[in-house]
Amino acid sequence: MNPGRVEPAPRHDLPVVALVASAGGLQALSSVLRNLPSDLPAAVLIVLHQAPQTPSQLAEILDRHTSLPVRQAVDGQRLTPGTVLTTPPGRHLIMVSPHAVGLIESGALPPARPSADLLLATMAATCGPRALAVVLTGHGTDGQAGTRAIARCGGTVFAQDQPSSTQFAMPHAAISTGLVHAVLPLADIAAAIYVHTHTRPTTAPH
Repeated sequence: MNPGRVEPAPRHDLPVVALVASAGGLQALSSVLRNLPSDLPAAVLIVLHQAPQTPSQLAEILDRHTSLPVRQAVDGQRLTPGTVLTTPPGRHLIMVSPHAVGLIESGALPPARPSADLLLATMAATCGPRALAVVLTGHGTDGQAGTRAIARCGGTVFAQDQPSSTQFAMPHAAISTGLVHAVLPLADIAAAIYVHTHTRPTTAPH
């Protein structure tokens, strides 16, 4: 940190969007990010299931598909509007405060790595109604428990629809809770995110 520079105060009203995916997720994530405008007033966090021992170029790949800066998350990193953070391999991405993320070693559990449920549960606890979860294509049920947590804390959940999903298991698991606010084709998700982040509640949990 530059000792002569005054750091801006954290944005406690900053909307936080989580895009979570597994099989078919790279294409889905690229599509959503491609259609998000550069003036998005929210921070975007990405969980894509991947082998924990394999180096990841996810941030670099996604950065080529969007006008938003895409970076691999760093432990303790402060969130800023219009910035996209991906999860490093071998780590779970979590929210540690209403305006910062943390990283923990993934280990062997839970079986989905990185875990959408862990990110969404910590988003729910720290962001409340400022949290927007988007469950995209993927195998398994990761994101189902997180959907319940987000809804319980006043946040919003979107899910990708079956026709546009490579694998519908993850979106279906979220939808089966009865707590998803909208089921959308992939082509409509970016616009829905943009509209939601301009009209969302701003009250964080106390």
